[in-house]
Amino acid sequence: MKTNWRRYRIYLISFIGAFLLAIAFPTPSQAHWADLAVAEVTVEQTKTGIILTFPTGLVASADDNRDGQLSNNEVTTHQTELEKFLGDRIRLIDNQGEAGKIAVTSADNLPANIQSNTNTHTTLELTYTWSQPVTGLTINYDLFLPNVPTARCLATVIQGGHTRNLVFTPEQKEFALIDHSIWQQISSFILLGIEHIITGYDHVLFLISLLMLGGGWRYLLKVVTAFTISHSVTLSLAVLNIVTLPVRFVESAIALTIVYVAAENFWRKGVRGRWLLTFIFGLIHGLGFAGVLKEIHLSQSNLALSLASFNIGVEIGQIAIVSIAFIVLRTIQKYPWELNLRRFLSGCVVALGLFWFVQRAFY
Repeated sequence: MKTNWRRYRIYLISFIGAFLLAIAFPTPSQAHWADLAVAEVTVEQTKTGIILTFPTGLVASADDNRDGQLSNNEVTTHQTELEKFLGDRIRLIDNQGEAGKIAVTSADNLPANIQSNTNTHTTLELTYTWSQPVTGLTINYDLFLPNVPTARCLATVIQGGHTRNLVFTPEQKEFALIDHSIWQQISSFILLGIEHIITGYDHVLFLISLLMLGGGWRYLLKVVTAFTISHSVTLSLAVLNIVTLPVRFVESAIALTIVYVAAENFWRKGVRGRWLLTFIFGLIHGLGFAGVLKEIHLSQSNLALSLASFNIGVEIGQIAIVSIAFIVLRTIQKYPWELNLRRFLSGCVVALGLFWFVQRAFY
């Protein structure tokens, strides 16, 4: 009787701790968008226009009524201040070393790929001009939330009828807009994929929960392969708009997959056949991975390259996560408290998943 009470007490503590943790931090989907900026860059001979949607907190001093967005009047009132601030942080330099002269206005007609997020983001139009046609152009983007390593700007670049995509990060701020290398796009999307899986802690908890029951290297290979194939399929279908489901539904379903896998660790006796469950649930997670890519207009000419690069990044991050978790869980198997720890961690994941489900489905 005392043993059962001790076990239930462990479950209760894990539930309470996990709920407190969930309340203290935003959901993964909220966290991703809070750090995100989206831009459409149109390069012409003597001017370059940028339609930029970015966190309003970066220009909070211009938000007079504190509603989380800059109105037309606020942009007009603070135009000089905004041009100085944005001109210092988003610099366009031609091949002669001349910086473009910036003008900032409100963006009334947003491109289809720009999704303005009410009360958190503002959309502005930045126009850079030169007195002579430019034959070489470099952009240095440094408009990030301070001390936020996951901050990103997803950019669509249109030049001479060609479209490509770039990802600006605090580590990768500079790209060539003219005479560019294709490696710029490949490397930026690989890094975006790595960041997305590592900071997407709902996906991380799903993968770790699959390893809680043990299993050898063969089981690990099956799980990784099943998850890779399934999420790659739905990621591609979602980005191509062949399969489109409401974000609320997808995010809620992801939370439920986490709950089920973690709860299953309490009664499941072995890992045989679990790769099939991983494959089925991986289809749902693939739709979640697609969310960040659907914020930008992926050019048809480089669509396969962008998708493949992003997916490679996801796989690199995934392999790193499951390898570390696998080694740690194998190492602690020799300790007598190992079973209680696994149950405690599984209980925490169940609690977190339930909290995320309620938050995503009903709020």
